[in-house]
Amino acid sequence: MKDLSMTAELMTRARNGDGDAFGALVDPYRRELHLHCYRILGSVADAEDVLQETMLAAWQGIGDFGERSSVRTWLYRIATNRSLNALRSASRRPAPGSSLVWPNAPEPDRVREVPWLEPYPDVLLERIADAGAGPEARYERTEAISLAFITALQLLPPRQRAALVLRDVLGFHAAETAQMLETTTGSVTGALQRARATLQESLPTADREPAPAPSSPAEAALVGQLTAAFANSDIDGIVGLLTEDVWLSMPPVPLEYQGRDVAARALSVVFSQSRPLRLIATRANGQPAFGVYVSDPHAAVLHATGLMVATLSGRRISALTRFDTNTLSRFGLPRTLPA
Repeated sequence: MKDLSMTAELMTRARNGDGDAFGALVDPYRRELHLHCYRILGSVADAEDVLQETMLAAWQGIGDFGERSSVRTWLYRIATNRSLNALRSASRRPAPGSSLVWPNAPEPDRVREVPWLEPYPDVLLERIADAGAGPEARYERTEAISLAFITALQLLPPRQRAALVLRDVLGFHAAETAQMLETTTGSVTGALQRARATLQESLPTADREPAPAPSSPAEAALVGQLTAAFANSDIDGIVGLLTEDVWLSMPPVPLEYQGRDVAARALSVVFSQSRPLRLIATRANGQPAFGVYVSDPHAAVLHATGLMVATLSGRRISALTRFDTNTLSRFGLPRTLPA
């Protein structure tokens, strides 16, 4: 009752133009709303823009808030619809293309258009208060932020994407979701069924060995082995850490490659100039990630070439996803390092 009376008091003050009261109402939800926008948009930068639009819309519309739902639900409704508007925007620009050149590249095993995909820094996840998903959620938090899951979401039509995130990730009831999307419960149910079917085809199979726990000794050992193999230009050592069906991708380039043989060919291009590579460990989407640096042949300095996210399966790597250097700053990684 105390929390309810405090919320009511803050709401009254906010409606009277008290910015501090408004901040006290909405600030506890900023981080989770940012993550929500990211799931729908696939881009950290776009999520930041939409979050700002959401807060402005909430401030401007607080007088119309009828308190028929919680502040959290009200904010999710605004954020969801602002995200859908952003997806429809003709001004949305894809991430810069990959700078990696692969001469005589083989035919891709899969083509998937995810031009806005960006990795999500784990440091942002650590700041999110665990509000707990609703009872109807179908995905655990770690799976619902994984790069494979975020990529699969981007392949869904926008309203199917929003319906699945609201229902299966956040656990909102069908009626709540319908209200947020300004549609009927039947329409939400239909969109959700189609989204689930598509997602099931896009995600890794259920029989794949699960990844080690984050920061566990098993994960740390694999990260150490990969880092050492890159530092030693050990192609065989790297390939030995990969699953037989490993996937390689370089968003926003839509071409994806599968298998150890093609991975070995790609690595031979990476190491063709005989310059050592250094991996600087970080984390993205709940997974191990690395800033990739190459030595300068003329100076004692290392230059960043991109960010690489590793998807783990047991004690092996089942996917390597490379992003361009424009993502580095969000992870606190510089463009250059001393050698």
